[in-house]
Amino acid sequence: MASNIELRQLRYFVTVAEELHFGRAARRLHMTQPPLSQTVLALEDMLGAPLFERNRRGVALTPAGEALLPEARRLLAQAGELPGLVRRAAAGEMGKLALAFVSSADYSVLPPSLRAYRAAFPDVQITLQEATSDRQLDELLHGRVDAGLLIPPLTDKARLELDYVPVLSEPLILCSPANLPALRGKREADLRSLPPLPLIIFPRPISPGLYDAILAVFRTAGLTPVIGQEAIQMQTIVSLVSAGMGIALVPQSVSNLQRPGVEYRPLAHGTPLVETGLAWRRDNASPVLKGFLDLMRKRTEC
Repeated sequence: MASNIELRQLRYFVTVAEELHFGRAARRLHMTQPPLSQTVLALEDMLGAPLFERNRRGVALTPAGEALLPEARRLLAQAGELPGLVRRAAAGEMGKLALAFVSSADYSVLPPSLRAYRAAFPDVQITLQEATSDRQLDELLHGRVDAGLLIPPLTDKARLELDYVPVLSEPLILCSPANLPALRGKREADLRSLPPLPLIIFPRPISPGLYDAILAVFRTAGLTPVIGQEAIQMQTIVSLVSAGMGIALVPQSVSNLQRPGVEYRPLAHGTPLVETGLAWRRDNASPVLKGFLDLMRKRTEC
C-alpha cells in the first residue's frame, strides 16, 4: 500500500529519474545495481503503476513518474528539514507565545520588549491579548496564555501556581484637564491645591494594587476623593479626563499617551511606586516561554 512508502525508496527513485540510468544511479548511491532495481520495482508495485520505461535505448520517465518526481523531491526536502526544525523548536526558536498585558504596559515595557524578542526569535508567532490583571490571572491559571504583564498583587491561589518577577516600578503622576488655574505655571501638582474634581479610577476588583496605591496618595495628602467614574482601560481614563470628567492618577509611563485637553504632572508630595511584573505558570515547560523569560530577565537586569 502507498502508505508504506519509505523515504529511501523515494530517494532511489529521484536519483534514477535524475540520471536516467540505473548503473549511474547505483554508483551515485554507492550501491550495486540489482538492489536498486529491486527497490524501484517494489515502489512501482506499491503505487500500482510503472514509473520508468525501460528499453534498449535506456530509461525514461512515464507520465506517472513525471507526476511523482516533483512531489518526491518536495517530501525529501521536507524530511531533510525535520532535524533542524526539531532542534529550533526545542531551543524555543519557533512556536507560539501567548502574551497578555495590562493597558499601562503598552506605554512602557511592552513595545521595547516585543521589539527585542522579535529580533531574537523572528520565527515565533506571538499572540497578544490586552487584559486587566484579574483577567490575566484567570487566563494564566487555566493555561490560556503563557505569560502576563500585570500589576500585583497575585491572589493566594495564583501564588501557588504562578511564578512572578517585577519588571518595572514607577511613580504615579497627575492626569488632569488642561489649563486648570490651580496648575498654571507649576511643574508639580499639589493635590491639596486642586479644586474638588471627581476622581476617575480603575475598579478595585480589577486592579486592587493600583487602586490602593492611588487612594494612599490622597490619604497622605489628607484628602478623601470623590470617585466620579470607573474605567478598566488607561485609554478610557485619559479620554474621560480629556472630556473634563475629572482627574486621575496614572503610572508615569501613561504620559506617553497624548490626548488633546490633557496635561500630566508629577506630584509634589511623592507617591508610592506602582509595580508591573511578569507572571507565568510554574509548570509551563515551553521552550518558547523560557526564551521570552530569559530575555525579560536580561532586560530587567540591565
